[in-house]
Amino acid sequence: MTTYLIKRLGQGLLTVFLTVSTVFILIRLAPGDPAVAYAGPLATTEQLAKVRQQFGLDLPVLEQYWIFLQQLFTGNLGTSYSFQAPALQVVLERMPYTLTLATSAILVAAIVSIPLGVWMAKRTDTGKELGANILTIAGQSMPDFWTGIMLLTAFAVLIPVFPASGFATWGGLVLPTITIAILQVALISRMVRREMASNFAAPYLTVARSRGVSERTLTWRYAMGNSAIPVFTALGTRFAAMLNGVVVVEVVFAWPGVGSLIVRALETRDYPLIQATVLVTALLAVLVQLLIDLAYPLLDPRVRLGKAGSA
Repeated sequence: MTTYLIKRLGQGLLTVFLTVSTVFILIRLAPGDPAVAYAGPLATTEQLAKVRQQFGLDLPVLEQYWIFLQQLFTGNLGTSYSFQAPALQVVLERMPYTLTLATSAILVAAIVSIPLGVWMAKRTDTGKELGANILTIAGQSMPDFWTGIMLLTAFAVLIPVFPASGFATWGGLVLPTITIAILQVALISRMVRREMASNFAAPYLTVARSRGVSERTLTWRYAMGNSAIPVFTALGTRFAAMLNGVVVVEVVFAWPGVGSLIVRALETRDYPLIQATVLVTALLAVLVQLLIDLAYPLLDPRVRLGKAGSA
């Protein structure tokens, strides 16, 4: 176990380092000048030169990268151009909002998609399953921004039940959560249906049924027990993806999370803020993936991390 943890942590940290380094290079190759974004289009040449010197943008890229590495290993990711505050602090202040939204969305998705997937698996090749498939495909096909705008129009404008934006009250969490959960339910329920249908057709379930095991036990103990790892992996992977910020949804609902923050950082060419956001979200994604792996033996005692964990 210890060897496995060390290996996975090493892989995770290497992944984070390569990700942040790649972003460092790409944002500097992208068109746009942070000095112009900071000083404004009417700034003089002298003012732009002063801004570049202030932020170290006049240095060669390799020298900038070396300074970035020194800051990275000391926990200092520089000062945000637009917020004039430590970039890491700005990101960490926004992260609880994204964590709240991602957690609520994945909980709703799990509560709805798992029973729905089981229900579909029990009605394979029937009209009811066809109808459910059509609904899930529709949910999977609808863009987040369109779903969000429709929910805003219906429940914040025509029927003003929930706030239209922000997180002033817990009611502001409802519409963005539903918007995100619709897509997750569509994706996960179809996966649950596929796994459960495969288990329902397995010989071991036929034998258990012939021995008089109740349908409830067959479904939730036997079939779901063998489907637990792929279902849990799907939920964990979707959750990790949401930690990177559900950009479109956060922008539509003016949600103060890292998704809307990264949009502002890109618009202003705020290099330290972009790098800090990528670093924090990548670390969280690696941590979530590690926790998923560690949970496998709990879900299925046959799994041994030293052997199956790397698969």
